[in-house]
Amino acid sequence: MDELIKQILNESIKAKQDFVLNNLELINKAALEIVKTLNAGNKILLFGNGGSAADCQHIAAEFINRFQMERRPLAAISLTTDTSVITSIGNDYSFDDIFTKQIQALGKKGDIALGISTSGISPNVINGAKIAKEMGLTIMGFSGTKGELKGISDFPFCVNSKTTARIQEVHIMVAHMLCDLSERIIFK
Repeated sequence: MDELIKQILNESIKAKQDFVLNNLELINKAALEIVKTLNAGNKILLFGNGGSAADCQHIAAEFINRFQMERRPLAAISLTTDTSVITSIGNDYSFDDIFTKQIQALGKKGDIALGISTSGISPNVINGAKIAKEMGLTIMGFSGTKGELKGISDFPFCVNSKTTARIQEVHIMVAHMLCDLSERIIFK
């Protein structure tokens, strides 16, 4: 057990370190885009499934409440929280449309659509990113290395791992970095 625990730890550290060292410019540019978006009075719409849905809620809370400092709230909405909206769209139309309709209702040009799909092929995340792009939103796509989300994204955060848990761990670390950097830049 001890060796397995150490192996998991080392894999997690390596995935995070490799991603950051290979994507410093992307992380910096994305943080500046978030700052520009929020300073212009726009918002971040976050969407994903399962654990990624929980990450969307987590990150929206970090922007709205606070991350490292006391400050005014920053506009972020997780599209994974309203069960009445999600189930009515899923029932009346399709589960593949649960984010599309919400983005059409809540999104506007100048907003950021942050979609998370570990596989990069979740139909509802892909559809949401596509409609957001058509509407003029900036797309930040968090995924593994495969799938359509990478090609749709203006800021593709693609983790080079075959292990879902490692991909998700990198996603939450990067999202925390983006919160931290944005907060520091906006509030000096």
